[in-house]
Amino acid sequence: MTSLDSSPGAIPEGAGAAAKQIPPAAVARLTIYLRALTTLLSEGVDRVSSESLAEASGVSSSTLRKDLSYVGSYGTRGVGYEVQYLNRHIAAALGLTHDWKVAIVGAGNLGKALARYGGFESRGFDIVAIFDADQMVVGSEVGWLRVSDAADLEPVLQRTGANMVVLALPAAVAQEVCDRVVAAGVRSILSFAPVMLQVPPGVNLRKVDMATELQILAYHAQRAQDPEDAD
Repeated sequence: MTSLDSSPGAIPEGAGAAAKQIPPAAVARLTIYLRALTTLLSEGVDRVSSESLAEASGVSSSTLRKDLSYVGSYGTRGVGYEVQYLNRHIAAALGLTHDWKVAIVGAGNLGKALARYGGFESRGFDIVAIFDADQMVVGSEVGWLRVSDAADLEPVLQRTGANMVVLALPAAVAQEVCDRVVAAGVRSILSFAPVMLQVPPGVNLRKVDMATELQILAYHAQRAQDPEDAD
């Protein structure tokens, strides 16, 4: 693939120093731009236009340019974005230049699948521990990790330096474990538990509800199949 340079220009050095608060929807799109840029880098592309990057990301050029303005990207027409620099710039804005050490609580099918997923490391996330309360599971190996006893949650979190936790747990125990994680000093939690969790101010909690996502997908699929309903 050849580089394209038909519109907005390179990001000025130091542009991200005073980045604005980024709206949640724009944050989500920035992760998509980062993935597209990583692909371009692997293909040896040095520069890319806003039109090409927007097309690869499934958004409009105007949306792309507005999103990049949140991280201090303004540029000059006719030059194109420098792919490597823009990739680093977005990664820095998303906090991906820090060391993120992730612990997974729950070594069921989902927890094991997450622990074995190879894409986390390439995106800056190091899976450092996995826990379970089932003594038949404790001590078994998941990839290169050995399952730790959930009773030892706090000391293992401290020893590994985990600063993010993924909860892959049943609803009945999720809040109790979440409270322990917070008490251990972790301030970033991703929950797959099918229940609303309560956390104190200063703790970032993201909930992934696959059933809800499927319901939303079903809604859009139904509208696509029935044009009269869409109107």
